[in-house]
Amino acid sequence: MAAEDWTEKYRPQSLKDIVGNPSSAAAMKQWAESWQKGVPQFRALVLMGSPGIGKTSSAEALAREMGWEIVEMNASDQRTGTAIENIAVRAGNFNTFGADGSFHSTRDGEMKLIVLDEADSLYGNADRGAMPAITKLIRNTRQPVILICNDFYEMTRKSSIIKTDTLQIQFRKPQARSIETVIKRICARERVIIADEAVAKIAENADGDLRAAIRDLQSLAMGHREITSEMADVLSERESRSDMFQFMSALFRKRDAAYAKQLLRECDVEPATVALWIEENIPTECANKREMAECFDALSRADVYLGRVSKRMYYGLWSYANDLMVDGIINALKSPKISFDRIRFPMYLSKMSRSKSTRAMRKSVAMKLGAMIHTSSRTILNESLTFFVALAKQDQEFRVMLVKEGGLEEDELGFLIEAKPESKIVKDTFKLAFPPEPKAEKKKAAPKAKKPAEPAEFKMPEKKAEPAPKVEEPKPVEAKPVETPKEEPVKTEVPQAEPAKTQEPAPAPEPKAKPKQRSLFDF
Repeated sequence: MAAEDWTEKYRPQSLKDIVGNPSSAAAMKQWAESWQKGVPQFRALVLMGSPGIGKTSSAEALAREMGWEIVEMNASDQRTGTAIENIAVRAGNFNTFGADGSFHSTRDGEMKLIVLDEADSLYGNADRGAMPAITKLIRNTRQPVILICNDFYEMTRKSSIIKTDTLQIQFRKPQARSIETVIKRICARERVIIADEAVAKIAENADGDLRAAIRDLQSLAMGHREITSEMADVLSERESRSDMFQFMSALFRKRDAAYAKQLLRECDVEPATVALWIEENIPTECANKREMAECFDALSRADVYLGRVSKRMYYGLWSYANDLMVDGIINALKSPKISFDRIRFPMYLSKMSRSKSTRAMRKSVAMKLGAMIHTSSRTILNESLTFFVALAKQDQEFRVMLVKEGGLEEDELGFLIEAKPESKIVKDTFKLAFPPEPKAEKKKAAPKAKKPAEPAEFKMPEKKAEPAPKVEEPKPVEAKPVETPKEEPVKTEVPQAEPAKTQEPAPAPEPKAKPKQRSLFDF
């Protein structure tokens, strides 16, 4: 039988069980209680921090403590714009049923918590349209919403609404002492004897990742009732995901060459990118112009080796470039003064990142416009795009035509007229291009569908019930009431009075036979 995962077994059941972030838990509790008074100022909460420090567990613990149902979407779910509209947006605007089938009404104070885990992991066509749906959810939801992310900057780069219309709470890595307390508590419940040295090694190896520490503990405890210090030595050193900010701090402020090179290997960044980081921060980290000149001199010598790598395709020269960028910079920093300014992200990389999305959008728009006017996308980019932009900004009918015939989407039209996809001008254009008239069309189509179902006219040949004998029913009218031969005895009296013979117009009985023609079938 498979062993139960201890990370799920010992998941925090309330906010009091959250380790290492008591202030963050208190802020979450205060935000949740504000929903009991109505819709608060910030309808959505953003939990940000590195993986494995308890963000998702805190959201679930908050829901249990408040008695809320949870509607969760994570990276394993389909998170396109339509999927978020159908699940999260509907859940945020309407009442719903609980897991046990009970009805939850917002009027009675019964809420549900909408959780979007890994909200910063939205990539390509797989999650197309997700960010506009998330912004709509943040603005219009009537239920509490929590967004969980590792990189808050990545989210705000896609939509500024997430920064202005949400409440952000930072989760930090728990200290080793807090992790040691959790390890000892789990061992007591599982009746596992563990040495203090082993506890310290597990906590130190986790590097603030509580989830990783619990899994290491479970791996050592499987099949054993006692964990010694020697057993903890078996744990391989966890590959920490160091970032460039830690490397730059070790380079310019700690000035430890060995530690800086270790962080550089853990960052797994190409030397050309490292050179951009160093170039951006030299002016703010150097104490005087002389240090700045010597740092740029060491960086320029490293760039010579990087150029030889690209020309000769011999990557062994990277080691020389790394040595010059680490040892050369540290040797140039001779002043004891240390800068406390923030470490800057390379402006070149940020511009290239922005231009990458812009270039992709320009290419998409050019391909659709080229298909519409039967020309290449290169011709559109080089010759015609400026004219399309000018016309689209001034003429509403032209924008509607581009949407209907060119197939432009909201973000593409917004890029063309330099407006946001959720702006009023973009929404009005799509309303004119696709007016909401599906109901009227369905009503008109209904009687048309009935016509082929009426074979009444086709059944006309089956009307064999129209025989001539049935129409001869007026024959009784011919017989008795109009029978003139019975009046012939009157004619016998006529020879007695011969002068009456002059009254020949008396054969009026013949016109009386006209009633025989009452039927069209009487001749």
